[in-house]
Amino acid sequence: MNGLLIGRSAELEALLRVLDAAASGVAGTALIGGDAGIGKTRLVTELSAEARERGFHVLVGQCAELGDALPYLPLIDALREPSIRPAVESRPILRGEVLDGGGSGLTQQRLFGSLLELLGEVQPVLLIIEDLHWADRSTRDLLIFLSRMVQRGQVCVVGTYRTDDLHRRHPLRPVLAELQRLPTVSALELRPLGVDDMSRFIASLGEAPSMVLSQVVERAEGNPFYAEELFAAAAEGSGESVPDGLASLLMSRVELLSEEAQSVLRAAAVAGRKVDDSLLREVTGLQVPEFEEAVREIVFRGLLRVDGYGYTFRHALLQEAVYTDLLPGERTRLHAAFARLITSPAELAHHFLASHDLAGALAASARAGREAERVGAPAEAHRHYDQVLSLWDRVAEPEALAGEDRISLALRSAVMAADSGDNHRAVTQLRALPASAEVNERLSYYLYELHHDGAAVEAAEEAVSTAADDAVRARALATLARCLAWTPRHDEVSDIAAKALDTARRAGARDAETSALVTLAVFAENGGHHARAIELLDDAIAHPSGNLAIDLRAEFIRARVSYDNGDLPGAAAVAERGIKRAHDSGLSWSTYGTDLRFLRFLVHYVLGEWDQAESLAASFGARVGRVSEAILSSFALFIEVARGLPTVEERLTWIEPFWNEPIASYMSRGLAAERALWQADPELALSHVRAVLDLMDGPDPGAIRIAATGLWALADLGRTDGADALIAQARLSFTTGPDGKPIVLGPEGRAWMLRAEAEYTRVHGDHDVARWKEVVAAFDYGFVYEVARSRWRLAEALLSTGEREAAQAEWSQAREAATSLGAAPLLEALEEFGRRARFSSRTSSPGGGLTARELEVLGLVAEGLPNREIAERLFIAQKTVSVHVSNILGKLGVSTRGQAAAEARRLGLL
Repeated sequence: MNGLLIGRSAELEALLRVLDAAASGVAGTALIGGDAGIGKTRLVTELSAEARERGFHVLVGQCAELGDALPYLPLIDALREPSIRPAVESRPILRGEVLDGGGSGLTQQRLFGSLLELLGEVQPVLLIIEDLHWADRSTRDLLIFLSRMVQRGQVCVVGTYRTDDLHRRHPLRPVLAELQRLPTVSALELRPLGVDDMSRFIASLGEAPSMVLSQVVERAEGNPFYAEELFAAAAEGSGESVPDGLASLLMSRVELLSEEAQSVLRAAAVAGRKVDDSLLREVTGLQVPEFEEAVREIVFRGLLRVDGYGYTFRHALLQEAVYTDLLPGERTRLHAAFARLITSPAELAHHFLASHDLAGALAASARAGREAERVGAPAEAHRHYDQVLSLWDRVAEPEALAGEDRISLALRSAVMAADSGDNHRAVTQLRALPASAEVNERLSYYLYELHHDGAAVEAAEEAVSTAADDAVRARALATLARCLAWTPRHDEVSDIAAKALDTARRAGARDAETSALVTLAVFAENGGHHARAIELLDDAIAHPSGNLAIDLRAEFIRARVSYDNGDLPGAAAVAERGIKRAHDSGLSWSTYGTDLRFLRFLVHYVLGEWDQAESLAASFGARVGRVSEAILSSFALFIEVARGLPTVEERLTWIEPFWNEPIASYMSRGLAAERALWQADPELALSHVRAVLDLMDGPDPGAIRIAATGLWALADLGRTDGADALIAQARLSFTTGPDGKPIVLGPEGRAWMLRAEAEYTRVHGDHDVARWKEVVAAFDYGFVYEVARSRWRLAEALLSTGEREAAQAEWSQAREAATSLGAAPLLEALEEFGRRARFSSRTSSPGGGLTARELEVLGLVAEGLPNREIAERLFIAQKTVSVHVSNILGKLGVSTRGQAAAEARRLGLL
């Protein structure tokens, strides 16, 4: 490879900007496309060198042309980097160990989660994945996961791919389209070099007659690899004319090798881009001296490079040209020779197929499918199992070769399709199988996931009626209960779940038992039997099923039941336990691992632990591209709106395209309405409220909070139109569930209903002291912020009735809480109310009215530290520091940080 990088300075600068952003803590992904030989590898090699100079760990992995046969091949390559081996070794799943506790899909989530944690630990890190056009499905999924989830941190991901290989139906095409819509992803396409740059590049290769140089420039068409090969061919041919076409050009150089060297190179081409030294020698059959002499000749000519304990083709195009040039019989014999020597099931399957050994291919594909399933690559497992099924009728004794019967293997293939996210494919495969209880149970499960409720119930009932043993019947009953939960037959669910529980316990089917316990608990809670729900969930948690997805679901629902019933310390304890379990098993970013972190965030928020809440919210990425990401991002708005943080605008901008989705709308537009009210724009707040309620289909407990916000807006506008409709919707949602059945809400739901009723009286000009006292008392189960907001309204009501002293007492408590929380908008509203009421805000506190945290921040401000360093010292977000500094300046009556330090010293605070 030529040592000079010519004509790519702009492209390198673009990549360095992504690297610089990562160095500053803003993670990013860069995708580099271009024709074969255009210089993608050369460019990322230069980037790697720059990254290493800047202290980055550089991890490089390369995809192979075997495609979906070998899952995670580039990841395996990348994790061999010596500088990160201790971090890899500390994570069993990354070093190849398979942990119990779930199927292939869950194993994949654990792998992805562990890699995410690894990248966070070893940062700054540059991860390069080359030749994505050959990537297996699991590697493509991993790239999407990293590009979406890694928004903060010193992490840079770079992928390269050939644009000339991307035919219309190439599986990388939709991946690129999805990734290029993400704000964290930069796309770069390498164009051919211009004539001037190409002339400089060729001149850098060495001396040659001007006629040859001109011919090379003209024929290379801006492709550096082609130019190098043309130049080398001309030099080796002593000035003779060079062949037409790239393949002919490459083979003209191969033909200059000795016969032994050519045979070695042909064998290497059958192995692929890389080949092990000892394996290659055995396939060629040459003695060691002859083999080494042949390899030395090939390496000297620059056709192969030494790579660890083996060799790599100088360029994939060369390997392709040599392989294509093989005679059919020669290719078959070489593939058969490799098949006799290698042990990897996936590679064996490839070589057996290429050598037309169908029986060997079937056996190896079955083993490769089980291996892919074991390491968490369900898409690849599905592909291998489908390969087995396609060969089944073409070989003798296929069941003995595969190690199981056709129906069992087809069922396994369908499960792998579902685990990889293709429920439609799973349903199609299952419907093609002879009916059985096992087949119908899985069919029901996947139909329910696809929202085909009627067909799901029918399949589940068929599974129950045909089950031959208790274990299968228990799972079928648990699935039937799940499918009936939100149908007109929901009254049957409790009895069916109870049968599932009894049957599962007789059969020792722990997964079905836990599922039944959770289903019964949910229905007990919906019926207002909270103690019974907790009892059932504690039973499920005390006897783990062994399936981590099921067990984490039980932990999450147990924490949620405690939260909904006002047991905040209990919810925090269960959530912490679940979060630890998810972390220890690499499932922090699984569905329930994420839900547990949401819930822990809410407990921090409700209890007034806002620095911790903001720290957690910082991990909820603002730049979203999917509904699930928009919902996750919306949670952060609770703390950001309440603290008046500047990040709200950006977050809402990214979430806005998902406002047609009910949950994302409820979360984000409900909080956008509160923000509008703090900004004195009740009309905008009311428009948000109406939009959220319009998306709700029937009674919904969430409507209570939204209606209360809308009534606040109407009161601020001095209007009553629409108030009756809002309070009616809140009252209906307070007593009736989405299914039309009576419900009993917990403390928070009751508190919000009282808030809505109090706001309704305020809309009609009635400052009802008794009602606002009820609201304060209702939120006083631990909801610090809402107690403070309610005291604000209570103070207004008390003042309107002439109870000035009581009003000031409530105002003072609200003000103290708002100050402690850093709730800037509420504090501003309280200060405005206090000025109008002429309340005294002086304090005799020895801390000048500063909270303990503000005194800590003040001390570091006095040391001259900027906000970033203060945040690092105190382990809080930089935005939080900014809020504290603003509060400090206001309380001390100064306008600069220097004045704050001086005033603090004068007051003896430092």
